[in-house]
Amino acid sequence: MRLHSAFLFGGTKTEKRKKTILRLCESAIMIALATVLSMIKFANLPFGGSVTLCSMLPLVLIAYRYKWKWGLLTGVVYGLVQMVLGANNLSYGTSALAVILIILFDYLVAFGVMGFAGIFRDKFHNQPLEIALGAFVACALRYICHFISGWAVWKMWAPEGQPAWLYSVTYNATYMVPETIVTIVVGVLIALVLDFRKDTVGALKRA
Repeated sequence: MRLHSAFLFGGTKTEKRKKTILRLCESAIMIALATVLSMIKFANLPFGGSVTLCSMLPLVLIAYRYKWKWGLLTGVVYGLVQMVLGANNLSYGTSALAVILIILFDYLVAFGVMGFAGIFRDKFHNQPLEIALGAFVACALRYICHFISGWAVWKMWAPEGQPAWLYSVTYNATYMVPETIVTIVVGVLIALVLDFRKDTVGALKRA
């Protein structure tokens, strides 16, 4: 009886370990994919920000698959990668506070909030709808982060006579609006085909 119980508990630990390894591997792949996609740009704005080939979608999908807490962690890691790649942007900070704001609201928090794409998981029992709503919320939060950064740090680039807040609203909207639309549309199309709720991603079975 004891041997049988030990075997069962050992098996449970092994399964948990396998699931943890799978989760880490999938997250690493999605971060790498998002990084590669972020380099494929359809529009590149002069002072930062771009419309990419669905670079946010891998973060949305991993957040939906493993829910928002894990998604937040994945997003922050991706933010660190982007910060390293865009380290030159930190040189535009005119003070220590400005540099901190850039780190937080252009990178760590801005991409960390992409984890909220998983908040609607299992809420409507409709995967495409849940992914669409989650992607919208996540991208909206990212837009707010960039707005704060633009208003507080990048206001130096505002046209003469234009309020800093209005400059930040319009500038960040020029790339975040199309980026959000592309992320939602492609996310829904993929969600109609693949089921991200299974232990192993597979074809979506329709009722």
